[in-house]
Amino acid sequence: MNINIIAAVAANRAIGYQNDMVYFIREDLKRFKQLTTGHTVIMGRRTFHSLPKGALPDRRNIVLSRTATMFPGCEVYPSLDEALSHVSADEQVFIIGGATLYKEALAFADRLYLTEIAATPLHADVFFPAYDDGTWTVEAQEEHPATADHPAYTFVNYIRKEPKRANGGF
Repeated sequence: MNINIIAAVAANRAIGYQNDMVYFIREDLKRFKQLTTGHTVIMGRRTFHSLPKGALPDRRNIVLSRTATMFPGCEVYPSLDEALSHVSADEQVFIIGGATLYKEALAFADRLYLTEIAATPLHADVFFPAYDDGTWTVEAQEEHPATADHPAYTFVNYIRKEPKRANGGF
């Protein structure tokens, strides 16, 4: 299986505030949909609750929760290890948040699909983990200038330089 992380990350690594995104960039949302449609998305409970319409259509939705078990249209597992044990070898998996899940998956993800936003929000309470440790190399990038609607941003696809660390047999 390929494990991918997808996120929109501000200059200070902010990704959220009060269970919402810090920046809404239409092109980023289109890219998210294009990359994840037809694949498996794994998210934490709070990320699920932040989705405006619940489970994402045309995707296999997996929610990680140790307490709640009812998430309409989703499979629920208590841990990332457990969820990944129910994913087949040929599936593309996208980790879509939140911060704790990103941090856990960063150790063994194959790719990062990031929208790096060239701005720092006024408020943020959730941050993406540091990823500039030499583990990743840029595979592709596409820069977009600031407009009246959003700050400048760059779509950056990173690929792991080194072999994945062992994690639960994945």
